Amino acid sequence: MGVTFKEKPVTLAGKQVKVGDQAPDFKVLANDLSEVTLANSKGSVRLISVVPSVDTGVCDAQTRRFNEEASKLDNVKVLTISVDLPFAQKRWCAAAGVENVQTLSDHRDLSFGQAYGVAIEELRLLARAVFVVDSSDKITYVEYVDEVTNHPNYEAAIEAAKAAN
Repeated sequence: MGVTFKEKPVTLAGKQVKVGDQAPDFKVLANDLSEVTLANSKGSVRLISVVPSVDTGVCDAQTRRFNEEASKLDNVKVLTISVDLPFAQKRWCAAAGVENVQTLSDHRDLSFGQAYGVAIEELRLLARAVFVVDSSDKITYVEYVDEVTNHPNYEAAIEAAKAAN
């Protein structure tokens, strides 16, 4: 699948996942620098929103939209993963009033980016994507946004999260 960033093709490192796959594990950092893995949210449905940087317009809007929706979803944890530093994510969440989404940093190892095939080799950023992982760690929804500067299909992702419950 071809992905572009500002209409220029980019190379995604790692293996892309598909519906029905067992969700790959990963190791990212929470805002307090503690390690977080997929197992930290086991038993819940996970809506994983992947953005290049919360400090950009589309990423800001995407994170705010999923933050709004998170409060309406039962037994669904919403994780936003980017390569922003944990300190920047914490500052952004405080300034934006985002409290229902857990922001996680893949800056240290690109562990998530490699495991889900969203690490942009040329930029060391993550491509925009949304994944839904059910409570038994099966992937039930996948969207790799073909142009990184475009919005994902919010409605489809939210419906998939509700259906995975």
